[in-house]
Amino acid sequence: MMDQNVYTRPLALDKLRISDGFWHEYQLRVLDKVIPYQWEALNDRVPGADKSGCVSNFEVAAGLKQGAFYGCVFQDSDAAKWLEAVAYALTLRPDPALEATADGLISTICAAQQPDGYLDTYYIINGLDKRFSNLRDNHELYCFGHMTEAAVAYYHATGKDTLLNAMIRYADCIDREIGPEEGKKRGYPGHEVAEMALIRLYEVTKDEKHLRLAKYFIDERGREPLYFDEEGRKNGSRFYWEHTHFRYQYYQAGRPVRRQHDAEGHAVRAAYLMSGIADVARVTGDGTLAETARALWDSVTKRRMYITGAIGSSHVGESFTFDYDLPNDTVYGETCAAIGLVFFARRMLETAPKAEYADVMERALYNGVISGMSLDGTRFFYVNPLEVLPEACEKDENKRHVRPERQKWFGCACCPPNLARLLASVGQYMVTQNGRAAFIHLYIGAELEVDLGGQALQLKLGSGLPWHGAVRLSVQAGSAEGTIALRVPGWCPGWTLKVNGSSVEAIPEDGYLKLSRLWQPGDTVTLDLAMPVTRMAAHPSVREDVGRVAVTRGPLVYCLEQADNGPGLHRLRLPRSAAFTAHEEPGLLGGVTALTAEGIREEDTWDGDALYAPVRDAKQSPQTLTFIPYYAWANRGVGEMSVWVRE
Repeated sequence: MMDQNVYTRPLALDKLRISDGFWHEYQLRVLDKVIPYQWEALNDRVPGADKSGCVSNFEVAAGLKQGAFYGCVFQDSDAAKWLEAVAYALTLRPDPALEATADGLISTICAAQQPDGYLDTYYIINGLDKRFSNLRDNHELYCFGHMTEAAVAYYHATGKDTLLNAMIRYADCIDREIGPEEGKKRGYPGHEVAEMALIRLYEVTKDEKHLRLAKYFIDERGREPLYFDEEGRKNGSRFYWEHTHFRYQYYQAGRPVRRQHDAEGHAVRAAYLMSGIADVARVTGDGTLAETARALWDSVTKRRMYITGAIGSSHVGESFTFDYDLPNDTVYGETCAAIGLVFFARRMLETAPKAEYADVMERALYNGVISGMSLDGTRFFYVNPLEVLPEACEKDENKRHVRPERQKWFGCACCPPNLARLLASVGQYMVTQNGRAAFIHLYIGAELEVDLGGQALQLKLGSGLPWHGAVRLSVQAGSAEGTIALRVPGWCPGWTLKVNGSSVEAIPEDGYLKLSRLWQPGDTVTLDLAMPVTRMAAHPSVREDVGRVAVTRGPLVYCLEQADNGPGLHRLRLPRSAAFTAHEEPGLLGGVTALTAEGIREEDTWDGDALYAPVRDAKQSPQTLTFIPYYAWANRGVGEMSVWVRE
């Protein structure tokens, strides 16, 4: 069994108000632009965008109009994620009109629910006789999971339990049909998310049935006889991955969960499963599951993750491949996968507050996640490459999945509403606490209330990140004895710490500076984090990055873009001796700190039309290289981009 005394839980959103210049702007963008825009997209009212059909499907399933099902089998999940984003938005800022719109959608969703609790528009419209017949491929439990997460969030935000009660009824329906008992299908989700959704539901209802079902989905997955194999033979459905190296590991179902130690298969499914594993391990105290979660964490973050926090290196199956296989221009790096990694990281922090988890969470948030949305909040990346040549995106079939510009919407639109719900709830990733200590994982300016030993402490957190390393924490009200732990980021080579103006010598423990005292109004902690520009190298087994460096500063990964450096980025070199200068550019890309260094351009002096010729010294000329934050690329038109630059 695990030591449950070390567990921490996220601070509730209503105990925290973000005032940070960087993240507050993102949240305002979500509230003012993204959520309204996505509502129009879900209702097929965005000119030139791919059709959704999502809201229409619920209206047809509810008998409010005639029509056929449209879209992917998991189209219901887009509405669920949008509703979850709305729930967080209403927590941040009351909006009666938005709440009324959400209530209307919830009314339509509940009108589609069947008498026994079943709720999935694909089967309600196309034939209920086939429900739960293809758990492997048809996403019923995935849609259930997302709608359950929305229901819990909406209940917390508004106190309204209409959707919550509907999803409790649906959970009862699933429990009657699926499980280890005689007469039930011994199935589990083909696309995971129900596992962590059921834990969220359990934490509201305290109904052991919900915990048992979550644990069952984890324990049954991959056991022999393999349910997906039997199901496929029974209904004659095609097994798309039969003749690939994936086989059932595409679904993380090729072997029992406790025997899975490498991140394999579809990256989003894997990230959601890993999050569910960590959740169930925490709630049940299952030490072997915790060990599995840790092994999978190491597999992802030490051998299969991009420097931006992107995961999933292959467009074939949107999947992990093998250790150190991290190509930059054919990467998949789905936005949802980076979001899933953030989910996993926070759940690992809940099981054991270690800075390495927060480091990855921060890296993914500032880079692989927000890169998925344009700065105006109306266009989105599904794929997040680290190197782009626009012509190759058009003409090379191996790179057609990569887009050099963000899209208005997608027929498979999982990423945009996933972004909305994460950005609206980013406060839940800042702080966790366990009653005796509060751990500050992300330095985002905010007013917050923590609980130390049963006493409320009102804090104000100021932060200059991602542009400056000055952190200031002050007690505004309340008095409490306990520990406040401040993370020392992995990117920080040195820091100074002061409490009430006096320097404090502290040794990080698991990456946190732990300050224990009787906290009183007026107490102030300042933490100055060094933020040098750093050249980063990849492990030598990452073949694509040998002889190249990536440039980082603080939590941000930087890139070269054609708009600043001209075409032919592959001809640019960054000498080891080149010094960097950081420039605050308030008028560039919404206000960023750009970096410049004196580099070299290899001139095109090729003679004639020969494809190959004897080697001779290349002509080189000096060029100032300009680096911008990776998240902001592709906001100034179509052009080349590269994260890794040759030395």
